[in-house]
Amino acid sequence: MRDYTIANLLDEHTTLTTDQLTALLFEHRTTCRHRLHTLRRIGFIDRFVRNRPGEPNPACWVPGTLSARYVALARDENPPSPRALRDRQDRTYASPYLDHLLEANQFFVELLLDARERPGVDLVRWWSERTTVAAFGRRVHPDGHGVWREPAGETGFFLELDRGTESLTRLVDKLGAYRRLRVDGGPAYPVLFALPSRAREEHLHAKLAGQLLGGVRVATCVSTPGVSPAGPVWRLVGDVRRRLTLVQIPGEHGAAGPLSPGPAAPEHHPLALLTGVPLLP
Repeated sequence: MRDYTIANLLDEHTTLTTDQLTALLFEHRTTCRHRLHTLRRIGFIDRFVRNRPGEPNPACWVPGTLSARYVALARDENPPSPRALRDRQDRTYASPYLDHLLEANQFFVELLLDARERPGVDLVRWWSERTTVAAFGRRVHPDGHGVWREPAGETGFFLELDRGTESLTRLVDKLGAYRRLRVDGGPAYPVLFALPSRAREEHLHAKLAGQLLGGVRVATCVSTPGVSPAGPVWRLVGDVRRRLTLVQIPGEHGAAGPLSPGPAAPEHHPLALLTGVPLLP
């Protein structure tokens, strides 16, 4: 089941690094590396490494011929041709947004790591941008969507990962689509901005001061490696009293409909095939 879970994760999230897959599915990095290389050798998955002097060059794993075929047939779809699969791999390798994608995926990996350490806590839904766009009527284009659950409750959210490459005006303008989704019957999920620095966070809050958010809750944090986004790191726009945990930010599902998938179903869990199965060594 672990190999099939790898296939599903790579199909949904385009690419994951060795460290990310280790964190999600293995106890030891060496064990992970050996298994990934075995799967690559039989054509189940593939990988690439972008050689950029002076920058991190992680191994990025992508769907291979057999994993792509498995996922398609499991969904009763036609498997991609070898050429289509190669084109998809090449586009991922050449994408100028690869670092952005990996960092967005890391956000959710950190949540799953947190959930592993705390009974009764879980990330029960993790959808890529592609799946999120389709699920919410193509109204919004976040970097991902999740539903975080704790004994005290749960919250759904949209992630907007910021690496400081866009203007603050552009960030604020993104909220218009979420406001229209909410007005037209979409869920009351907060928009979470994960920002690269405290200064960037301060400037965004200043930019949002006095803005009409139309009932859309907006919260910000500073992305910090190794710090769980579930913790008390969120600053709600309009409330500067204290930092909130993720579950303390209201995020109601509302009724399921064309613009909302409703609460998370068991099959939405990112590790659904392994739910209830101990982590393999």
